[in-house]
Amino acid sequence: MKIKILEVSRQNGLIDKAVDFFWNCWGNDNNFNFYKDCIAHSCDAEKGLPGFYVVLNHSEIIASYALLVNDLISRQDLLPWLACLYVDEKYWNKGIAGQLLKHGLQEARRKGYDKLYLSTDLEGFYEKYGWRHFANGFNIVDIRMKIYAKSTF
Repeated sequence: MKIKILEVSRQNGLIDKAVDFFWNCWGNDNNFNFYKDCIAHSCDAEKGLPGFYVVLNHSEIIASYALLVNDLISRQDLLPWLACLYVDEKYWNKGIAGQLLKHGLQEARRKGYDKLYLSTDLEGFYEKYGWRHFANGFNIVDIRMKIYAKSTF
């Protein structure tokens, strides 16, 4: 399935829908304003980060990812982070996640970074796309997380 990936900050009228999508996928009752503020103030002109990206099927957002300065993990010395990768279950097994991962690497390279990082508790998913376990870190609630890295070249 060929998809078009859009950077939210460059799309008029998409911010509110994107905030709702990211928050519904990753948020909780206590952090809607966190997502709203992050997305509304995305795309620092100097670093090109953060950036929030979505895939539309007609006018419905069906997938997302973000490039962040910090993924709320203890390894503050690493950046950028690929985060918030999500594909609506109706669109699983259509290659969308792989396309989003590839796009994230291309965007990180375009913004001047030679590596991209992510943290996860998933086993075996990112390895299928060539990501390698790089280190371990701790998330904001002190749970050990695997950190993966991949070259942007």
